[in-house]
Order: sequence, then C-alpha cells, then structure tokens
Amino acid sequence: MLLSACGSSGLLTTVGPDYQTKPLKAAANWQAPQPGENNLPTAHQGDPANLNRWWQRFNDPVLNRLLAAAQQESASVADARARIEQARANLVGADAALLPSIDSSIGAKRSSSSFGGAPFVWNQLPAGLQSSWEVDLFGGLARQEEAARSQLESRNAAWHDARVSVAAEAANAYLAYRYCEGQVQIVQADTASRRESARLSEIAGKAGFRAPGDVALANASAAEGNRTLLQQQAQCERSIKGLVAMTGLQEPEVRKLLTEAPDRVAKLPSPPALRIDSLPARVLLQRPDVASAERDVAEASANIGVEQAKRFPKLSLSGNITPTLQNINGGAFLLAQTWAIGPTLSLPLFDAGKRAADVEAARVQYQAAESKFRSKVRTAVKEVEEALVRLDSASQRLPEGRKAVTGYRANFLAVQQLYQVGLGNLIDVETSRRNVLSAEMALKELEQEQVSAWIALYRAVGGSWEEHDDARKIGAASSSAPSSGESEKPDHYLNHSVDFTGGKS
Repeated sequence: MLLSACGSSGLLTTVGPDYQTKPLKAAANWQAPQPGENNLPTAHQGDPANLNRWWQRFNDPVLNRLLAAAQQESASVADARARIEQARANLVGADAALLPSIDSSIGAKRSSSSFGGAPFVWNQLPAGLQSSWEVDLFGGLARQEEAARSQLESRNAAWHDARVSVAAEAANAYLAYRYCEGQVQIVQADTASRRESARLSEIAGKAGFRAPGDVALANASAAEGNRTLLQQQAQCERSIKGLVAMTGLQEPEVRKLLTEAPDRVAKLPSPPALRIDSLPARVLLQRPDVASAERDVAEASANIGVEQAKRFPKLSLSGNITPTLQNINGGAFLLAQTWAIGPTLSLPLFDAGKRAADVEAARVQYQAAESKFRSKVRTAVKEVEEALVRLDSASQRLPEGRKAVTGYRANFLAVQQLYQVGLGNLIDVETSRRNVLSAEMALKELEQEQVSAWIALYRAVGGSWEEHDDARKIGAASSSAPSSGESEKPDHYLNHSVDFTGGKS
C-alpha cells in the first residue's frame, strides 16, 4: 500500500503545481465560408472517422503507393519515432525510481596469512542481496514520472504530426506532377495547332496567297510553341526527380507507377469533400502539433515539482544480507551470515542558491512552453481559416475560368475561319490563340489550386493518412507508439484527443 500511495504522490505531500490546462482561446465559430456553401460536393459532417479514410477516398492507387513509400523513407518520421523510443526509456526509468531496487552478488575469495608459524589458508564464498529504496516524501519522483509520461505523449503526438506532414507533402508533389502533365497536354495541342498553321501558311505563301510577313509570323509562332512545350516537359521531369527523392523508390519504378494507369495520366486527383461543422476549439484538439505542445506544457509543469522537491529532505531505506561459506586450511565449511538495514535521511543545508535557481529556471521553461502552446493554437486557427478562404476562392473562380475558356475558344475558331477565307489577318489569329492558351493554363491552375486547398484544409484540421477507426485518448500514447522490433503500423492520431479538464497528468 505504501508503494502504491507513493507511486502517484508524495508520502507527506506533493510539491509543485497540479497541472491544469487553460481553456483554448478560439472564436466561437469559423469566420471563413464553409465548404459546401458554394455547391461543393457532399460534406463529411465533421465526423473525424471519415477524415481517417480521406486518402483512400481519392480512389487513386498510385497516390496511395507514393504516400506509403514517403512514410517509410521520411527522415522526419524516423527521427520522431526515435524520439518516442528515447521518451519511452525515460518513462521506464522514472517508473523504476518509484520502486525498490534489488541487486545480488556472488564471489569467491582465497587468502593466506601467517603469524610466524604455519600459514592459515582462508577460503570464502560470499553471496549477497542488496536493496535500496528512496521514499518519495515530497513527490519529486512522482512529478518526475509525470513529466516523463507527458514527454512520451508529446513525442507520440509529434510523430503523428510528422506523418501527417509527410503525407500532405507527398500528395502535393503527386498533384504537382499530374498538373504538369495536364499543362503538357494543353501545350501539345496548342503547339500542334501552331505547326499546322505554319504548314498551311507556307503552302499559301508559295502559291502567292500569303504575304511573307504572315509566313514568318506563323513559323515564329510554331517555334514559340515548341519552346514552351520543351520547357513544360522539363518541369515534369523535375517533378519526377522530386518524387523519387521523397519516396526512395527507383526512378524506373516511379515512372512505371505514374504511367501504368492511362486513365490517371494528366488528370488531377479528385479529393473527397469535407466540412468542418465542429467548433474551432474541438477541431484544434484533432491537430497533433497542438496536442504535442499541450503535453510539453504538462511536462514543464511537472518539472517545477521535480526541482522543488530537491530543496526538501530525502529519505532512503537500504539493507543487505550476505551469507558466506568459509573454511580454514581445508577444514569443514562453516556458514557465517551478516545483515544490515536502516534509513538514511539527507538534508540540503547550503548550495549557494542553486536549487532555488533551478526552480526558477523550471518556472521560466513552463512559461515558455505555455506561450508556445498558445502560439500553436493561434497558428492552427490561422491555417484552417486560410485553407477555407483558399477553397472558397477557388470554388468561386472555377466557373468563371471555364466560361473564359469556352469564350476564348469560340473567338479563336471565328477569327481562324475569317483568316482562312481571307477576311482576317494572322496577328489576330495568334492573339486569339494566345488568349485560349492562357485561359486553358489558368483553368488547369485553378483546378490544381482547388485540390491543393483541400489537402491544406485536411492537414490544417489535423488529419492523418491511414485508415483506422479506433478512438483512444492521447493518454494511451505509450501503447500506440511504435516500439523497437515492431512493424510500423502506427495508430491514427486524428481520433486521439487531449484531456483539457485539468488535474494531474
């Protein structure tokens, strides 16, 4: 019972503040327009379980493969996983400090002594048990365990945050490549049209139906189209290099992945819509970086108690028992037994203010962690609001972009027909062609921007990338984090929540 009582608090008292999280300072409602208010697809009604399966609902196996590879190769994920192992070891040590330690020893000793006559040969075979236990009078060890547990929970959340970030980065890299493919298709069609115009102008020029200036302009336009096409193709090649570096896959494998599904080529991934019906404070709890920062505050709070306890007396109990078999000059072995047990009380008398300074340093670290947490909350709100604004803007501009493309195409066909029957000039044709190209490129960019905004919103609300339906609290972090030798099938962080009700961790 004594050990159980000391495991969660000091025997006499527990010094240091009992951690209580301050309420999140967030607006009552989101200020930016919600997805779905501008005829966007059906929303997920704020259900975090639907967010878990968000990547799968892209229905894009190429994307899923690249995401998995990026997770495996990410240095930030590996570093976060290693930091979890360090924190786990710290927690084991903190738990062990609350309990007695027992050591054993065994030995053999042969000695000889003489007092002027025949020597005495003395054989000894000692075996012993030693035990010690620091009684946690003022809760310093309990606070140390509290700090270690909070650290593990923080690092587990940071690990989830790293995975979310890598998934979003990989998805954006894949999106950039598909966008580039779409741009290449647009430029290829434009270049083919320019080449055909140049060919027809050459024929008409040789027949005397086109002025030399028109022929030269048509050839220059075709050359410009080729230049733009080569430039765009080079951009796509750079995108492939980026995917190779991010995923760790061999370049031939990446190229095969990107081309093995012809229906995916040059098509932007289609993200499932999501809607944030939850209040801002509730959404913020889904973000692993916010949860990690909150656990850092809890750790810093516990460390104040650790340092304060060092200013008070320490009581330790130690004991040993050592039975020894011994004989002299080959005689019969006799058993000798010694034991000792007793308390030791150490009193801090003078340290020139070091312990008081350590307490003050711990308080300052707590204030810094608290300030960082508040900053994380503000940043999280900003990122969600910005993603909502981006999404709303893209959704409103897309219909206008499509109208522009339709109008410019109609204008180009009309101007081209006039030129072909001799009622127009080539300058008007090329101007109209540039308008069509510019509008088509802008529309493709808008489509890419909308998908990118969905990914940004998903990341801003704390999404993860694997499909899991479990909903455990962050307090279960020590069991959900990966341990050495385990296959990495990390728990989904989104459904983890932080207990903001206060009290000791």
